[in-house]
Amino acid sequence: MPRVVVTGGNGLVGRHLSSLLLQDNNEVVHLSRRPRENSAFRSFRWDPRTGYCDGDAFHQGDTIIHLAGANIGAGRWTGARKREITGSRVTTARMIFRATVAAGIIPSAFITASATGIYGSVTSERIYSESDPPAGDFLGETCRLWEEAADSFAGAGVRVVKVRTSVVLSPHGSALAKLTALSGAGLIVRLGPGNQYFPWIHIDDLCRIYMRAVSDETMTGPYNAVAPGHVTHDMLMREIARQRRLPLFLPHIPAWLLRLILGEMSVVLTSGSRISSEHITREGYIFAYPDITSALKAC
Repeated sequence: MPRVVVTGGNGLVGRHLSSLLLQDNNEVVHLSRRPRENSAFRSFRWDPRTGYCDGDAFHQGDTIIHLAGANIGAGRWTGARKREITGSRVTTARMIFRATVAAGIIPSAFITASATGIYGSVTSERIYSESDPPAGDFLGETCRLWEEAADSFAGAGVRVVKVRTSVVLSPHGSALAKLTALSGAGLIVRLGPGNQYFPWIHIDDLCRIYMRAVSDETMTGPYNAVAPGHVTHDMLMREIARQRRLPLFLPHIPAWLLRLILGEMSVVLTSGSRISSEHITREGYIFAYPDITSALKAC
């Protein structure tokens, strides 16, 4: 039975992906700071703050899926917070490298999360693809370092896949819940100028791209995990309003006010460009939710 080691297994994507991998006859184990005895998955302890990692967590030939990383939307981007966001991704990848390749244990593949933020916090009519260089802003630099940490495995002959993830839509606990927080009171709130693009993917499609990366040995390098249906923020909110049968009458919350409240982190909400999904679709992946209408209905 193939063995898959998942970091960040208790997060939104990690839980969903782990269940699918198990259903697909994989042995799934987690790395966790606080292993749970009643978990459906065997856990090994690691502590990125101290650099500790249980040496029994890895076997020769394991596939490693590295999802761990501090939530970029959990607080203002102070200097300390930025260091935490970047370090939680880069330092942990280096920890895994020391615990595996440097210790003589060679994985069959290292599949790392990354983000479409690598292309920068910008609104334009350009459609970004995997061949575009990283942007020089905070998110672009974080993603560049994140992916470079994975390249250490490639240098040792390990197959490396980088899943550049867009905003994940899910029925529970995703960014969608925050965007529609006031809908229970009958209100749909629009953020920023409204013409910023909103790259997105349904959680089922994201996890099945990861599963394909586990089983398809031809997959290597970066892949944009983004649905082919491009929408702006206003298009998204109009569709949410339509499906929930709510009026769309409130003015946009201006970008300057969001920046005042959220600081630099507001760029996540007020900027966005289109991201190409052609690389993964050319290799035969068919999206279950290619358009925002079907994805929102499923959520």
